[in-house]
Amino acid sequence: MARIERTILGIDPGLANTGWGVVAQHGAQLACVAYGCISTPAGVPLEQRLKKIHEQIGAVIARFEPICVGIETVWFGVNAQSAFATGQARGAALVACAEHDLSVGEFSPSQIKLAVVGEGGAEKDQVQYMVGKLLALEVVPSPDHAADALAAAICYTTHEGLAAAMAAGSQPAQQGACASAQQGGSL
Repeated sequence: MARIERTILGIDPGLANTGWGVVAQHGAQLACVAYGCISTPAGVPLEQRLKKIHEQIGAVIARFEPICVGIETVWFGVNAQSAFATGQARGAALVACAEHDLSVGEFSPSQIKLAVVGEGGAEKDQVQYMVGKLLALEVVPSPDHAADALAAAICYTTHEGLAAAMAAGSQPAQQGACASAQQGGSL
């Protein structure tokens, strides 16, 4: 089997804060390249906030040249207005990804938590801690939006085989489960 060498972008979309993280994959090894958070103040017109997210995600893509992206899907909880705003921010980020022809993997918050922590209902601090451990970081990534984006990139490495098999119409051996957080590694 060929050794996988690639750069993966992770995105945790949000209108107020969109986290991004770039992970390099060298075979089974994952390494953090960079991460950050795009913040847009509430007093700025919506279209300007979305423009900023689109432009800054585009700049991250241009600088780090990922070939694929893992992005969190919108979670529809009790606050529909918040979910709608997150969906708009997600759309702005996805347009930037499409402009650069990135392969996109979309994952629910529970899929991302399962891939990184081993538990779909993990708390934010657990995700931050495990992202730091899996990427051998000296400090826990902060803010949590950036840690969640790094987690989405990690999730891409564990779920893409399942997604490809499902898209091809075949039945993978373990539906809905990750083999491990780092292909061949363990949490």
